Amino acid sequence: MLGNLLYDCMHTHRQNLLDGLKLGESGVPIYVQLRDQLLHAIGDGMLAPGDQMPTMRQVAVALKVDLNTVRHAYDELERAGAIRLERGRGSFVADAPPAVDPPMRAAQTDTLARQILAMAAGQGVDPLVLAERITALSQPKELQP
Repeated sequence: MLGNLLYDCMHTHRQNLLDGLKLGESGVPIYVQLRDQLLHAIGDGMLAPGDQMPTMRQVAVALKVDLNTVRHAYDELERAGAIRLERGRGSFVADAPPAVDPPMRAAQTDTLARQILAMAAGQGVDPLVLAERITALSQPKELQP
């Protein structure tokens, strides 16, 4: 009985995630859209460390895209350290990274900021508006506009 309840809960959770994935016609590659939406789900806590991700096949079927496109997004998420792929078991949200010394953390932060700024410039987003949104989104949910 408990096993069925856990299965139903996990299945519903994954189905809700799959239902929330949407592809736009913005010219942004599909794998990038998918990667960003999954990162957003992890960042928002919809997916917690240790949670099993939907299978690549489930995502491909739900979005009606090629399996290799989904694999590309998952590979990028793995390279970014957001998920871990376990052969024969599936994909899981990665645990929080270990503490890093301050100079290394500063270098990682600068690199990430440059990447985000380049992405924003490529999409015509004002960096100051982006910074304001990041600040607002980083606030506790009850304080967000």
